[in-house]
Amino acid sequence: METSPHLAGPFALGTFSAGSGPAFPGLVAGDRVLDLSEHAPTTRALLERWDDVLPLLRDAATAAAGEWRPLGELRVHAPVEPRQILQSGANYRTHVIDLAVAHEPPGGRPAEQVRAEVAAMMDRRAAEDQPYVFIGLPSSVTGPYDDVVIPSWCTKPDWELELAAVIGRPAHRVGPESALDHVAAYTIANDITARELVFRRDMPEIGTDWLRAKNAPTFTPLGPYLVPAAFAGDPGDLKVTLKLNGEVMQDESTKDMIFDVARLVSYASQTVELLPGDLVLTGSPAGNGLHHGRLLRDGDVMEGTITGLGTQRNGCRDER
Repeated sequence: METSPHLAGPFALGTFSAGSGPAFPGLVAGDRVLDLSEHAPTTRALLERWDDVLPLLRDAATAAAGEWRPLGELRVHAPVEPRQILQSGANYRTHVIDLAVAHEPPGGRPAEQVRAEVAAMMDRRAAEDQPYVFIGLPSSVTGPYDDVVIPSWCTKPDWELELAAVIGRPAHRVGPESALDHVAAYTIANDITARELVFRRDMPEIGTDWLRAKNAPTFTPLGPYLVPAAFAGDPGDLKVTLKLNGEVMQDESTKDMIFDVARLVSYASQTVELLPGDLVLTGSPAGNGLHHGRLLRDGDVMEGTITGLGTQRNGCRDER
């Protein structure tokens, strides 16, 4: 049971339950929640009618009528169940440089040479308009205050706090100039990664193995809420902060993104038809565990905040 931190705008959406009761979509305004289940069974169903629903939510947020409940008495679940998760990799300049240096084998190239080569590579990518996007599994999603369970086979679990765009209007082959019209809201995602499994050692020519590295159950804490895009401000100027046991590990602006949200949504939509409730994760800034030389372990607590979107707090539990 959690209370709401400061959110941008007068309200947000989430998914809640009371006791052992069923989950329901709710409108969060301050420290209270309005049950919206008589209007739709899920937040995704609300997103499917977003253009019609948003004005109604504005009215409901200021009305006394309806079944309002104290937020502190409710369990907060992941705010939406996406059909598809599109994830952007290597989208923050400083983060990519840090990872390249960390992965350089002992006795390899000097760190400054690696930094210069990777910076030049990212400049080429930005000029050619070629984001790197891969697919995540909805089964990895967990709630914003639930435990992240570290599997027995995972030896290098790492955090990656990210801004997530939530699709409202379906998007297929849209241009970057209109892509944000298809984004209904923003939320917070933590893309937990098993670092030791990112690259296949048995088949290095194949490249990355995102199935094993990123898609275990609970590896995508999501939420706490969906903040409508109309309230969230400029998605290219938000602060992304992750604390591990109270110590700041990530603290970067989305200004460091190579490709902004509009270009990522547009790029993904050239191949995929993005549907209401789908997530487009925008990449993680510098400050991951690999950079700090401190990976996740049993008993750790991660606290992730993005400007105006609230805070998620997840403990870590080793299944062993």
